[in-house]
Amino acid sequence: MRFSANSLRQLNSHQQRQFLEGLTDLEATVLLYDWPFWARSNQLPPQGEWAHWLLLAGRGFGKTRAGAEWVRSLAESGEAERIALIAPTQADARAVMVEGDSGLLAIAPPWNRPKFEPSKRTLTWKNGVVATLFGAEEPERLRGPQHHAAWCDELASWRHAEATWDNLLFGLRLGKCPRTMITTTPKPTSLIKALVVGDNVALTKGTTFDNLDNLAPSFATEIIKKYEGTRTGRQELMAEILEDVPGALWQRNMLDRLRAASAPDLVRIVVAVDPPVSVGKKADECGIVAVGLSEDGFAFVLADASVQGLSPAGWAKKAVALYHGLAADRIVIESNQGGAMAEAVVREIDPSAAITQVFARRGKHARAEPIAALYEQGRVFHVGALPVLEDQMCAFTGERQKGQSPDRVDALVWALTHLMLAPVGSPKIRSL
Repeated sequence: MRFSANSLRQLNSHQQRQFLEGLTDLEATVLLYDWPFWARSNQLPPQGEWAHWLLLAGRGFGKTRAGAEWVRSLAESGEAERIALIAPTQADARAVMVEGDSGLLAIAPPWNRPKFEPSKRTLTWKNGVVATLFGAEEPERLRGPQHHAAWCDELASWRHAEATWDNLLFGLRLGKCPRTMITTTPKPTSLIKALVVGDNVALTKGTTFDNLDNLAPSFATEIIKKYEGTRTGRQELMAEILEDVPGALWQRNMLDRLRAASAPDLVRIVVAVDPPVSVGKKADECGIVAVGLSEDGFAFVLADASVQGLSPAGWAKKAVALYHGLAADRIVIESNQGGAMAEAVVREIDPSAAITQVFARRGKHARAEPIAALYEQGRVFHVGALPVLEDQMCAFTGERQKGQSPDRVDALVWALTHLMLAPVGSPKIRSL
């Protein structure tokens, strides 16, 4: 039985004071950075032999701290000399894994703080151990580098999960026992489900409630109250791997079959926008989705740039940036919710943008059904994974769920309707 902060908490106040007053200044400083003392048991590496430690836990559990401390232990012991730090994007790797509140720089003791060189994407410890940052949006960056270990953060949200994971494993060939640690809130992706049942995988589970004492009171009163008991809460708070929603128009296995590594040459590309009615943190998202059409009539969903909480000018800039970044030929805007205003805002950003307004005469489910049929026919592909959009798609039954609005799905439906269904005349589309 290890003596830990939890053990100290069980002592009476006199015993606690005795213990703390008995520490020298040096011992108190060292204890402050003694992770095994402060950690909960489900934040520490599992016993036994394993190649992959999969930590599936809810938001706020302390996954990032556990991952950073695992990497720190490898670096300080010299057990791993080359370590990969992989997040959904390279920017995420820097912002969360390195510079975040629980990242590697924040948890490093002052006597052994690694040197971070953003231009090189590296962290270097005094003993020569090097950790390199990667983003899952660029799987090819992992083709070539070799590593002793890797920390993979939010793997369930990786855009090109399979390709990134495969390239990592090919380079995980240094030392006697290369290992990975995976910290993620679960989603029922094929890779997550395969890891859960893997023979060489040690699985640890945890919930948001495990760490509630260390979270802001407002988190409990606002976020937990809002989502506890909902399907979103079961995934994001309780870390359950949820399968398909009964009655949903899309299923995970369907989307997995319709996944492409890249798009072919495209004859048309549109960016569809589903504007929010209100502004602010509690407003609905602004759905912004880009879709392209190949010469042989297949559609490829290229990007989901949806945002929340921005002003009209803010989301318009996002839409126009995507429009130019993909060399799209049109922006499609739903006009039911202030479409004229939305077009005016976009034109303020780019007066030359080609814009089409569309008007919804039927309900969301009725509009989405023919689009779901295109997927069933194998005519629509996703370029890589689009995690948040796909979550909405696989939960979309036509009924609005608590705390959710299918704005990304709406934008997707408008883009595919414009490219693939508009010629038959429904819904009505007015080109301006």
